[in-house]
Amino acid sequence: MHSGPALPPGASSRPPHPLASARTGTRWVVRYRLEDDDGSRPGLTDALGELIETNSTSVVIRLRSGEAVRIPKTRIAAAKEVPPAPPRRRGSPAGRVPTD
Repeated sequence: MHSGPALPPGASSRPPHPLASARTGTRWVVRYRLEDDDGSRPGLTDALGELIETNSTSVVIRLRSGEAVRIPKTRIAAAKEVPPAPPRRRGSPAGRVPTD
């Protein structure tokens, strides 16, 4: 049975982590596992915002609200760089009716 070409010594067959070469200041969406505090199956959630820090164990995303979320890389299920956020609209918030 042929399993493909042999890898050089020390090479990994796993693809590199999506955030391995990410630049701070870029915008990312990161899907990650929530903490499993009660023994149940942990859920997933997303963080969308500016990558402000990355190291060998975690990334930090600044959300639009200004909150910074530190995400351990071991909990990341998927990550993707996304285009810059569209500019915010000026005026009244959507769905709000002005009163006289």
